[in-house]
Amino acid sequence: MKLIVGLGNPGSEYAKTRHNIGFMVVDRIATRHGFTGLRHRFHAGVLTGLIAEVPCLLMQPTTYMNRSGTAVAEALAFYKLDLA
Repeated sequence: MKLIVGLGNPGSEYAKTRHNIGFMVVDRIATRHGFTGLRHRFHAGVLTGLIAEVPCLLMQPTTYMNRSGTAVAEALAFYKLDLA
């Protein structure tokens, strides 16, 4: 499984700003590859699906950018993913 994390800040004041480019990229990937079924886990919005037959987890942490490591660490631990 591959983990793809788009960083951004929660709140309408950051929507569609440069602060949320990571969120926009994840949205585009999800749309392009047909990911559906948004869930909230690991302090993040999460979608799962396949990209080129590879299982992928798309994440948008719901914490502010400086705390996004919490969401990433939780997902890495749960799925036992290697940083490599």
